[in-house]
Amino acid sequence: MEGEIKNCIVIWSIVFASLCYCHAIAKFIPKGTTRLVSLLPIIFLFFFLPLNLSTIHLAGLTSFFIAWLCNFKLLLFAFGLGPLSSTPPLPLSRFVSMASLPIKIQHKHRLLNSKPTTEIIKDNPPSRKTIKKGGKSPLNYATKIVLLASMVKVYDYKEHLHQHVRLLLYCFHIYFMLEMILALFAAAARATVRVELEPQFDEPYLATSLQDFWGKRWNLMVSSVLRPSVYDPVSSILTRVMPRRWAAVPAVLATFVVSGIMHELIFYYIGRLRTTWDVTWFFVINGVCLGAEIGVKKVVNGRFRLPVAVSRPLTLGFVLVTAFWFFFPPFMRFKPDVKGCTESVAFIEFVRHGRLVSPANVSCPFL
Repeated sequence: MEGEIKNCIVIWSIVFASLCYCHAIAKFIPKGTTRLVSLLPIIFLFFFLPLNLSTIHLAGLTSFFIAWLCNFKLLLFAFGLGPLSSTPPLPLSRFVSMASLPIKIQHKHRLLNSKPTTEIIKDNPPSRKTIKKGGKSPLNYATKIVLLASMVKVYDYKEHLHQHVRLLLYCFHIYFMLEMILALFAAAARATVRVELEPQFDEPYLATSLQDFWGKRWNLMVSSVLRPSVYDPVSSILTRVMPRRWAAVPAVLATFVVSGIMHELIFYYIGRLRTTWDVTWFFVINGVCLGAEIGVKKVVNGRFRLPVAVSRPLTLGFVLVTAFWFFFPPFMRFKPDVKGCTESVAFIEFVRHGRLVSPANVSCPFL
């Protein structure tokens, strides 16, 4: 465990130094191919760094933050796009925070404890609902923490639960854990860069369509990066050979394919197992169905809409069923429940007694 922590410190020190370099070269190298070439060594380095971590928490978060989100932001930055590009240029502290953390500044934001500002960050505008909503209430997070603790207790009886019930618990466990962890990083970033940030999730279980789920509610930081880096370029190219209103369908599919590949990469960082491509199929199927949904909406043109009481369970049911078939089998191959639990027990041991214990030397009391 001690070696893992040292590796993590070294990796994030390298990340900080690399992002300082990226921030500096923008002053001398104009956007375009030349800047891209100057950033490629950093991008390749960020793909390599997570391989030096083995714990599910550190390897998973580092690969998600650096190998995926940060690299895509740097690719956009090379061409003067995305959240890292701004006029005037972002200060170094904000540049590093926005590049390395899963955060997105609200367009018309107010600096904390300062006068209103009209600064606009060049990026895709969030929905009015998201801007109005802002951060979530402490009660919202407290409720989810209680539910998460209750689920952990239910794991004591998991041998008596049907497999699909266990998978359903894992779904909500992943969602609650992701939201809690990302919210903690967002809170730290908010205190550092002193700006209002958009929430990372918007109650995805309330989605009334696949478009609502994937585009407006689930892991919004990924959506905000994939849209300008994959969806917009593909859509722009396709409009040259097909009507603009239909170019969105294959562009959506391309976006989901890229998302699937990046999930496969993160799974490899965490488990170091040969990929089965089932996760990619999960995203391909959802992308195809979302494309079909968009096509139907364009044909119907608002003349017909399913009641919320019908569309909400249909949407959540479809995502869960496809996740049970394609997402969870490869996810469970590297035993994330056992690894996550033993790592948590080792961390608690360190907090209580100040001793660094390897997760391999502890057992999980819940599994």
